[in-house]
Amino acid sequence: MRRIYESDALSRDDDQFSPTERSSSEGPQAARSINGSAWSKRLIPHGIRRRAISVRVSTPTPEVAPETPIPFTVTMKNALPIPITIRTRSPICWTWSIDDAPEASRTSRRDPPDRTGELHFDRGERRQFRRRWSQLFQVSDREWEPAEPGEYTISAALNVDDAKRRGLYDETTVHITS
Repeated sequence: MRRIYESDALSRDDDQFSPTERSSSEGPQAARSINGSAWSKRLIPHGIRRRAISVRVSTPTPEVAPETPIPFTVTMKNALPIPITIRTRSPICWTWSIDDAPEASRTSRRDPPDRTGELHFDRGERRQFRRRWSQLFQVSDREWEPAEPGEYTISAALNVDDAKRRGLYDETTVHITS
C-alpha cells in the first residue's frame, strides 16, 4: 500500500483545487474573537440587560416533614443570544433568604465589601445553584433555633438595587407539617 506522501496526489500543478503553499504575505483567514462582556457593557443598556436575566427558585416538594433538610434550586438564565454582564452592589452576586432572614440567619451576618461586582452570563447561559435549608435559624454566633411547623418563603435575588421590582427575584413557599 502506498502512502499519501510517497505519491504525487497532493502536488499537481494543473489542478486549481489542490492544496498549495501559502505565501507569507497573507494574514490568517479566520475571524478573531471579540470580548463579548466588554461589548455587552458598552452597547446594551442596563434595562435590557436586567430584563434578559431571569431568576427562579424551586423545591422538589411543597410539603416537608419536621427536621428534614429542604433542598432548593436557584436557576438563573440569560434569554438573549449575546453575552450579558450585570453590575452588582458587592462581590456577592446573589443572595437567598428564608422569610426575609438572609441565609436563614436572624443575626447580623458578614458585611460585604464596599466595592461593586459583576455577574457575567454567556449567550443563552443557564446557571443552577443548589442549596439546602436545615430548618434551623441562626440566632447568635453559636446558637441555632429550629423552625416551627408552618409556611416559610424561600427567596433568591441578584444583589442589585430593587431586585424584586426589576424582576431579578423569585420566591417559593414550603410548608413544614406538624
